[in-house]
Amino acid sequence: MVTAYVMVKASTGDVDRLKSEMTALDSGVESVSVVAGDVDYIVKVRVDGPEDVKEIATAIHEMPGIENTQTYIAMD
Repeated sequence: MVTAYVMVKASTGDVDRLKSEMTALDSGVESVSVVAGDVDYIVKVRVDGPEDVKEIATAIHEMPGIENTQTYIAMD
């Protein structure tokens, strides 16, 4: 299993809509947290392989209202 974290910066104030859309993406999305700081959300992903992480991160990045994403794969 691969655990990854997708940092998401939104360009819109529609926090609830974006959170529910990210949560509904895939069974590999474990949680979506609204956070304060440089990013607006941290999405925790647990999937079988790196290609699955890429698929989820791409889907998030392409959502209307998403400005930028950064993906980090956990090493332990």
